[in-house]
Amino acid sequence: MHTCHSTAAIRAALAPWHAAGGAVVLVPIWGALHAGHLARVTLARARADMGAPSRVIAALLPLPDMPCAAAPADLAALEAAGADAAFIPELAEFYPLALQTALDPGELAKFHLGKVWPGQFRRLATGVAKLFNIIRPSAAVLSMRNYQALAIIRQLVQDLDYPIEVIAAPILREGDGVAVSADNMRLGPADRAAAPILARALQEAQEMATTGVTAARLRSHVRARLEAEPRARVQSVEIRDAQSLESLSGTLTRPAVILLAVWFGPALLLDNCLLPIAPPPL
Repeated sequence: MHTCHSTAAIRAALAPWHAAGGAVVLVPIWGALHAGHLARVTLARARADMGAPSRVIAALLPLPDMPCAAAPADLAALEAAGADAAFIPELAEFYPLALQTALDPGELAKFHLGKVWPGQFRRLATGVAKLFNIIRPSAAVLSMRNYQALAIIRQLVQDLDYPIEVIAAPILREGDGVAVSADNMRLGPADRAAAPILARALQEAQEMATTGVTAARLRSHVRARLEAEPRARVQSVEIRDAQSLESLSGTLTRPAVILLAVWFGPALLLDNCLLPIAPPPL
């Protein structure tokens, strides 16, 4: 597996492949590497092997408070999962202080996590656009765990006419239903024991959605269910259109998603699920 730490290096590594007309499947990764990231690399490998030969590129991107540093074990895990190359840029190169141009993700960034971390999605959209320009992938595999980020990247691809297929990878879960995340490592024993309430609340939401419940009632029920857990501090519960993320009201008559953001101690855990549509009355 090639490991590249600069834009010039990854472009040079991919140049012969692009010149030959080869396809590339990209897996963007933020934060400390975990099993969920590796599952996306494995999915990308399977996708790459389905048709014309493709290269799988894992891009480990820096965060403002977390420069990228992949240990040898991380690189070995990426290679074992099916990555052909790892792009691990330095923070100063990927987000230089002199950077003047940024993408505004618009209305999609003004609710839910956009209220928790103002400007985060602007930085995300800009970084993903840079990454697409550098790697030139034909497909990108993204996690459904941060559904709002997934929707923003889908919209970016559509608005800027990138010839890229966005593949949504299912949320990888622990045995008790907790979504796999690097944030789970920040949970103390009591908070970790309480965290499965998110998965249970989502399961109840899916069951209620089949009864023709209104979005407001469903949102209220899920929030109350979460607030009944003493260790949970509810940041946000949103019910939105599954494609546009437009806010929904009244009875759910089109595909919807419920988005959760809940604090447990120092960690903000994210989770979501798609909601079924109630069958029409006989």
